[in-house]
Amino acid sequence: MITKMQALEHNKIRELVPLSFGKKTVGCRWVYDIKVEPSSDVDRLKSRLVTKGYTYIYGFDYNDTF
Repeated sequence: MITKMQALEHNKIRELVPLSFGKKTVGCRWVYDIKVEPSSDVDRLKSRLVTKGYTYIYGFDYNDTF
């Protein structure tokens, strides 16, 4: 997880900005996945950071969906 966060910062994928007045943050969480080979051996461990999309309010947090 730490290496993933360092990679996001190094590649300038995310940027920390101040929160605008009257706005709220949308939560996020880490999702972990274990990739297994056909022989039942662990191939690799994967992780990704995802937002909690169920907390969005249409027209307030976003205007369009894709």
